[in-house]
Parts: sequence; C-alpha cells; structure tokens
Amino acid sequence: MTRTLRWAATLLAGSALAVAGLAAPARAATVTMSLPTAVSNLPVATEVRTGYNRDLFPHWIDADGDGCNTRYEVLIAEAVTAPSVGSGCSLSGGRWYSYYDRAYWTATSDLDIDHMVPLAEAWDSGARNWTTSRRQSYANDLGDGRALIAVTDNVNQAKGDQDPASWLPTYDKCRYVGEWVAVKTRWRLSVDTAEKNVLTSYANSCPSTTITVTHAY
Repeated sequence: MTRTLRWAATLLAGSALAVAGLAAPARAATVTMSLPTAVSNLPVATEVRTGYNRDLFPHWIDADGDGCNTRYEVLIAEAVTAPSVGSGCSLSGGRWYSYYDRAYWTATSDLDIDHMVPLAEAWDSGARNWTTSRRQSYANDLGDGRALIAVTDNVNQAKGDQDPASWLPTYDKCRYVGEWVAVKTRWRLSVDTAEKNVLTSYANSCPSTTITVTHAY
C-alpha cells in the first residue's frame, strides 16, 4: 500500500469510528525539549520499594516471534560489527561497544542488557501501580533505543538498581543523564529529591542538549 493510500485508509478508519460514536485509538505523543526543561518537568515523589519483585517485570520475551528474545534483539541492533544469527538466535562474529566503560567485546557472554532505568528503580518511581502487561512492555522496550543498552556485564552489575545520585558511568556522563531522563519521561516515572538535584546539575553543566521522546502508552 502506498503512503497516500495508507493515509487515506487511516482517515477513513477515523471517520468510521466517529460515525459509530467511538473514539479513535490514542496516538503516542512525541515531545521535544531541552535537557534542563525535561529534568525540571520530572515529578518529584518519595520512592517506594515495598512489594518489589523482579518477576513482576516479565522478560526477556520474543515479541515478534522470530526466535530472538529481547536480549538478542538489542545485541543485534547495537552491534558495531553485525553478527551472524544461527539456530536458536545464537550470535557469532559480532562486535559490541560498551559506552559506560568504552570497552569493545566480541563474546555476548561479556555483555549484559542494562535497563537504563533499572526495574527496581522503575517500581520505586511509579511502575508499582502499573499492570503486569505494562511492566512487561517496559522491561522489553524496543521502541526507544535508549531504554535497553548492551554494556560490559560487571559494569552493569556495579550499577545495580542505583540512580544517578549514587552511580554514573566513568565516561559519557552527559549522554547517560540524557538517556536516563528520556526513559523517565517516556514512561512518566517520577524522581526523588537527590536524583532530581543530580540530574539538574548535569543538565545545566552539559553542552546544550535537546531530547525527543515518544511517550509510551
């Protein structure tokens, strides 16, 4: 179908819904703003860890049924040298760059897939009120390349569930802060006071940065 026909079909579908008295499906809102503005817009709330269990965020899933779960989809997408994909989504011959420590790896076993905003941190910041389905979407978010990052395993383990008030990567801190803020904005998560203060400090001291985020629904 051509782009024009797709546009026409969408228009007709919306008209049909209107005639039937039904609301058209909500479109995800995309926002663009400076990093300082994005940080200032993050709501401040007390974090609540009560009831957290990692299993409440089902992952890794094979959303498109191609035999590669979310972990492997990220590895394939982020490879600086594309790997060969074998049976069971086994990867070979690839090469990856971990920006947290500026290290290169050729073995997937040396890499973790980091949730930019860790699952426990997401729970503390609002995800405890979500449905399991929404938490699954968060844990497997392939819709924004900043949400899941392939990084050196022991660096990711050192990060754990810490926010930027207590952990930042050795390198590229401005990039990290921007990506953290983008994910919190995308999923409408809150920040605590110490986290907000650190994010504000870095947003104001980093080179002028504009972020574009599409909200998740």
